[in-house]
Amino acid sequence: MESEQAAPLLPAIESRRDDELYWLRSCLRWMCQDQSNAVLAVVSWVALFVLAVAVPAMAHFMLSYRRPYDLVVQLSLTVAAALSFLTLSAATHRYGLCHFFFLNKLPGQSARVRLAYAAQLRSSFRLLALFIAPCCAAEVAYKLWWYSFSAIRIPFLGNRVATSCVACALELASWTYRAASFFVVCVMFRSICHLQILRLQEFAVAFQAESEAVAVLNEHLRLRRQLKVISHRFRGFILWGLILVTASQFAAVLVITRPHSDDNLFNIGELAPCSIVLVTGMLICLHSAAKITHKAQALTSHAAKWHGCATVESFSIDPEAASEVITGGDGDSDEEEDSEEDELEDTKIVHPHVHTISFQKRQALVTYLENNGAGITIFGFTVDRSWLCTLFTLEISLFLWLLGKTIGIS
Repeated sequence: MESEQAAPLLPAIESRRDDELYWLRSCLRWMCQDQSNAVLAVVSWVALFVLAVAVPAMAHFMLSYRRPYDLVVQLSLTVAAALSFLTLSAATHRYGLCHFFFLNKLPGQSARVRLAYAAQLRSSFRLLALFIAPCCAAEVAYKLWWYSFSAIRIPFLGNRVATSCVACALELASWTYRAASFFVVCVMFRSICHLQILRLQEFAVAFQAESEAVAVLNEHLRLRRQLKVISHRFRGFILWGLILVTASQFAAVLVITRPHSDDNLFNIGELAPCSIVLVTGMLICLHSAAKITHKAQALTSHAAKWHGCATVESFSIDPEAASEVITGGDGDSDEEEDSEEDELEDTKIVHPHVHTISFQKRQALVTYLENNGAGITIFGFTVDRSWLCTLFTLEISLFLWLLGKTIGIS
């Protein structure tokens, strides 16, 4: 019955999928990162060399005497853009965009998952613009201000105004290209994680239906397999991104707190947009990874709750009376529950199907889930909230140690 109802939606989903890939390819093409054929691949590599290497190098060696913190900014953004470009290039050549976004897996999912994932892909472009626009506006304002007051000190090759406009435009194009390149991979990772969260929420509904133990086990194995694939594809990007962001922020603190440093808005204004871009992009990745790991771990508690409710109801003499006893104390709390709770984290009683799985099979499933947790991993380390707290503590410790070595804070 479900397949008959979902069948008419398949053509619509296919057209949406094509539309999403079209807009995604258009976005990558405008960013000069589309490598779907040999010509576009050459253009993307040339754009990377010109906008991420040549222009920053020329700007640094020609203008660095007026921007003492330019080296930290240029190196940070260039390495971030190169890391994102290599990650996207490897994924495009090895898997293709359709397989990279797991769109080939959507026909086997429910209509709810497919529609929600299509909406998520559409909102990804708005999210990318939401992050890029304010940072780009701040960088434009700073560059215009800097060139207006420093134009007399720039080595000109002709007309001063024209040369200043060309140099400013090239620097802004380079900065926008590098920032957008880093953000687009972070937003892609967020969208891919969102699909797995939708699948986990859909998987939680299976405990309330008449499902076989083998079907539940196979679905969980498929989820673990896809999470493992995602971890392998993005672990290098996340790990090197963490190293880059940490090194960039510590280098910025080191050059600002050094003795006799000339710290004013005119000199250090370029550090703020660069730091915002790198830190925000990495926070997007870490938040998405920790969220999907949290949802996967919440599946174990949901299965244990399902097992407990099914066991209580199976031992009750009067099923209706047992249901009243179980739900009796739940009436007042329903009104106070957060409306954003999903199937995995709600505090409501699970009503198992009348022909639910036997006790032994339920116990085996719960034991399996307890000992086979899923989530995003980085070389064996699960990215969950505890891991993020440990990372934050380490970063704070290194930051305080650096301040102690520079300005003598204790």
